[in-house]
Amino acid sequence: MGLFDQILGSVANSNQPGGLGKLVSIANTIQQISNNTGTDTSTMQSVLSVVGKQVHSSLQEKQANEGTEAVQGFVNQFAGTSPDSQAVSSLFSPAIQQQVAEIAAQRTGLDAGMIQQLLPTLVPLVLNFLQSGGNPLLNKFLDTDGDGDLDIADAIKLASRFLGR
Repeated sequence: MGLFDQILGSVANSNQPGGLGKLVSIANTIQQISNNTGTDTSTMQSVLSVVGKQVHSSLQEKQANEGTEAVQGFVNQFAGTSPDSQAVSSLFSPAIQQQVAEIAAQRTGLDAGMIQQLLPTLVPLVLNFLQSGGNPLLNKFLDTDGDGDLDIADAIKLASRFLGR
């Protein structure tokens, strides 16, 4: 089953992690961030895409070094819609944080400093999307044998379209 099918299945099943309630919460938080920063939602989704790709790399590294259970525990601990600077510092070194901000700034034209300040909100959002034990989305996200171009922003765009935003 592909990622698209898993997302649609998660949306359709409100009891499953990644269900409609979780997607609405994530989409609302992205909209709120966009409003607070004066950026449009598509720009914020581009920032989220860059952050999501680095989260992907960091979680894969964590999985290789510590195992899948450690990754699941990390995701469960730090997933949310509220800012959490500990989630960022536990996942990214200061150099990686700066690199993510600079890449996102180049892609969007936003200030790298502002993006770096948003990381404590964006990282928990990505983790929130993946959160919960045995989540097929987390397993797909970490699957290095897949096509390798999973983009969390694409999943959020799909959810936003589904919700009519």
